[in-house]
Amino acid sequence: MNSLLQTLGPWHWLLLGMVLLIAETLLPGTFLVWFGVGAAVTGGLLLLVPTLVWQAQWVVFAALSLGSVVVWRRYRKSHPDRDDHPTLNRRGHSYEGRRFTLSTPIIDGVGKLPVDGSSWKITGPDLPIGTVVIVTGADGTILKVEPAE
Repeated sequence: MNSLLQTLGPWHWLLLGMVLLIAETLLPGTFLVWFGVGAAVTGGLLLLVPTLVWQAQWVVFAALSLGSVVVWRRYRKSHPDRDDHPTLNRRGHSYEGRRFTLSTPIIDGVGKLPVDGSSWKITGPDLPIGTVVIVTGADGTILKVEPAE
């Protein structure tokens, strides 16, 4: 085992980096990528400094890997994801605030409303055909409407 550690070359580190980066694409999460980067940078450093002893190689690999994890976590904490599409996969909520004209009446608090080529069940106060309503919310596949003012 000791002889294997002493014969580590830059290509071993670069290969380890590639294996870790490929494993990152197959496994969920963003953890192995930083160890892959650490291994690849260690291999690159070993190309520049071929006399680097194996103990120093492992220290460099550990420092780069753990350091990149810490830096990434701090960056993600200070730069949270921005959701450009907050209503993605919540189609009913995407209609909130839109105005529609009733083509069928709301009777006993329930009606139907054609919206963008589909028919939605709606709830709200009893209203006649032709009333302009505004969507105020959604409960699953049911839109909540009120008369527009």
